[in-house]
Amino acid sequence: MKIYDTKQSELVELSLAEIVNIYTCGITPYDAAHVGHAQVYLTFDVLQRRLMNLGHTVRIIRNITDVDDDILRKARELKVNYLDLAAEEISKFNRSMELLNIMEPYSEPRATSAIPNILILIDKLMQSGFAYSANGFIYFDSAKAENLNSISHLNESERLILARERGGNPDDINKRHPLDVVLWQPSLDDEPVWDSRFGPGRPGWHIECVALAIRESGTTTIDIHGGGSDLIFPHHECENVQALAVNNAELAKYWMHVGMVRYQGEKMSKSLGNLVFIEDLILKFDGPTVRLGLLSKHYRDSYEFKFDILNEAVERYNRYKLAATRPDYNLLIGSVQEALDIDLNTPVALEIMDNAVSEGYNVNSAMDLLGVKINGE
Repeated sequence: MKIYDTKQSELVELSLAEIVNIYTCGITPYDAAHVGHAQVYLTFDVLQRRLMNLGHTVRIIRNITDVDDDILRKARELKVNYLDLAAEEISKFNRSMELLNIMEPYSEPRATSAIPNILILIDKLMQSGFAYSANGFIYFDSAKAENLNSISHLNESERLILARERGGNPDDINKRHPLDVVLWQPSLDDEPVWDSRFGPGRPGWHIECVALAIRESGTTTIDIHGGGSDLIFPHHECENVQALAVNNAELAKYWMHVGMVRYQGEKMSKSLGNLVFIEDLILKFDGPTVRLGLLSKHYRDSYEFKFDILNEAVERYNRYKLAATRPDYNLLIGSVQEALDIDLNTPVALEIMDNAVSEGYNVNSAMDLLGVKINGE
């Protein structure tokens, strides 16, 4: 099986043991799940199904960032406790994933559960000289990380632009370098706070995922790390250099990223407010149809979301259901497996299935492999 590894910038053949650990960056639960989320988690769900089909035991670790600038800001606006907000949105998210037939993860750890683990990592970074203290903040010293572009392959100017766009705050006067990132910070009066030898405060974003990935997988290097392509820098790049600094080992063997979903000409995002929520789509289209619609796009392609893909998916799903009682096509499942084995090419898999139906066969086995329920069952 081959996937496109972002770090190596090419298709690579996966070399995996029987047990495969996959870490996908989960939600920051301050709003409902949208199509961009669904595209990411559907991608790793199909990957999991195919790896299981190949005989692997797959452990999907999907974290929940339940303490973060964004969720605290939203909780402040709504005048609610951040954990109450998280609980409500996690419930909505889980329901959306269930309707899309996304398998439950092996582990779904919260950032707030890992404060002791995070503090241990920060302490190691301080002792090794990779971190420094300034006015109550602890920063990772990016100047010590010679490979801060090993995944993103961006020059410093490009990294600075993205850091500014994505909450990196390169203009922070406490930093030695604009690309240094927060490991620990003092909490504001209305924010959660934990005691530490660095002073009371809360963790930074990137170190949370490092701690969770290592703790939940039980290894310093997980097999596959993934998420949306907007996480390549700074999030995944910073995770990797921090893990390297702590353990002298890459955080992941392979890095896999999903393209951005645009809507109304812009990347679908909470900050822009141009969201298409899964729970709204399910009211008009059923879960299997939405799943089929999203599978019609290759996971690495960024695209403009239009309802045409769901209207086409309705027709496709109806054809597949009508064919359910037809005879099997023995070569079908092998052809679909081959398509998935070349960078999860679901559009080609669906073309193969369309051709089988047009020739008078059913596609039940392929539907099962892709996680599309027949008749919603």
